[in-house]
Amino acid sequence: MNVTVTTAQPGEFQKITEVWEASVRATHHFISEDDINFFRPLVRDTYLAAVELRCARDKEGDILGFVGVAEAKIEMLFVAPAHFGQGIGTLLLRHAIDSLGATLVDVNEQNSRAAGFYEHHGFGTIGRSPLDGAGRPYPLLHMRLRSGAGAPA
Repeated sequence: MNVTVTTAQPGEFQKITEVWEASVRATHHFISEDDINFFRPLVRDTYLAAVELRCARDKEGDILGFVGVAEAKIEMLFVAPAHFGQGIGTLLLRHAIDSLGATLVDVNEQNSRAAGFYEHHGFGTIGRSPLDGAGRPYPLLHMRLRSGAGAPA
């Protein structure tokens, strides 16, 4: 698959939010419908504009996934469910580390698949919070890229 990583444009925020929602529905079974409805406008209207936002695109330019980084922290990394297991997440993570200087990430504790993904790519848990960034009861694991783990996998 021919995939490139490019900068997202504000006019794409609705489509990116659709990718976010599909990915959350496929992976975040612990989040309620009310929570998805709460977060959807925040993602679209606030969170996406607050990060360095990059999209993985196929040769037609369709968005397969995205990553957002702010102050060396991966604030979001989501892949469209149809493209799980195809290396899109790894491509976006490598871009975040190598091009955007990311060394930190917070992961929902209940999302063991995501925590394992980051561990596989050299991140280690350095702390835990009982609530997410919005004050909701979704514990977060705070992770940091281990020294020497920045080389391509």
